[in-house]
Amino acid sequence: MTRYHLLFIISLGINSLLMAQSREINAEKTAIQSSRYWLDIDYVGDGHIGHRLDVHLPSKGKKPFPVILCVYGSAWFSNNSKGTVFSTGLGQALLNAGFAVVNVNHRSSADGRFPTQIQDVRAAIRFIRGNSEKFGLDNNFVGITGWSSGGHLSAFTGTSSGIKDFEIEGNKIDLEGKLGKHTEESSAVDAVVDWFGPTDFLIMDECGSSFSHNEAKSPESSLVGGPIQENKVKCALANPMTYVSAKTPSFLIFHGDKDNLVPHCQSEKLYETLQKAGVQSELVIVPGGQHGPGVMEAGYYARMVDFFKKELKKK
Repeated sequence: MTRYHLLFIISLGINSLLMAQSREINAEKTAIQSSRYWLDIDYVGDGHIGHRLDVHLPSKGKKPFPVILCVYGSAWFSNNSKGTVFSTGLGQALLNAGFAVVNVNHRSSADGRFPTQIQDVRAAIRFIRGNSEKFGLDNNFVGITGWSSGGHLSAFTGTSSGIKDFEIEGNKIDLEGKLGKHTEESSAVDAVVDWFGPTDFLIMDECGSSFSHNEAKSPESSLVGGPIQENKVKCALANPMTYVSAKTPSFLIFHGDKDNLVPHCQSEKLYETLQKAGVQSELVIVPGGQHGPGVMEAGYYARMVDFFKKELKKK
């Protein structure tokens, strides 16, 4: 494991599970309160650990339930961290508000370069829509949220909704993929909450960071398959802002102004791009907020819930 892997696994919230082992567990706080659940569903059917998801139904309300897909942060290094959606408290906040929560794994950058990860997320959305009656889900509303690298994938899913493939300077990527048995279903989402996700990899160092994103083994370089400054077209293809249009769904973005891993310029640039395109969007810069601490907290979870409820009413 490189020092980049270690830094991000500790810093992006996965350590919440490890930390729980070093102190007395608060069983009441960490319990998942759902009416029904299904764990480790293989949404592709190939047996890969990165192709598993969980479905949790809320304890209140009636079927079918609106859906929020939740994507963990790991610097794209992990293919099996869907459980952190609940250890952070994010998943339970959504369940308490009456949303069904689908927490999903995706393949890591070691398993495959971008756009492997977005193809996985889209396959999971298609699977949910294709099996909505089976699980009691309302496939007329599918929102998405995630933090850090999961924020990137959530934002990307939103801005690229409806776009099957894309080409820049002769470099073409397949964004949709053909994974799973439900390729006829839509992979579009209806609303996005992005928690401090990277966007424009190429300017992360100049915006301010505790380490160099330009180095060959950084998370972003690992994702695109080489040093980012030597792979500018690939970085443009991996940038959610590339795909923003007037058809992009509504966004709510959270970012701490003391985040020294993903500088808050990343969310500011995304917000500016959304605003220029006329997309309904809001940016919340959290004073003193770090890369998770001070940001992923109950008060901001409540704002996320209010946002998704407002978007649900539009349907």
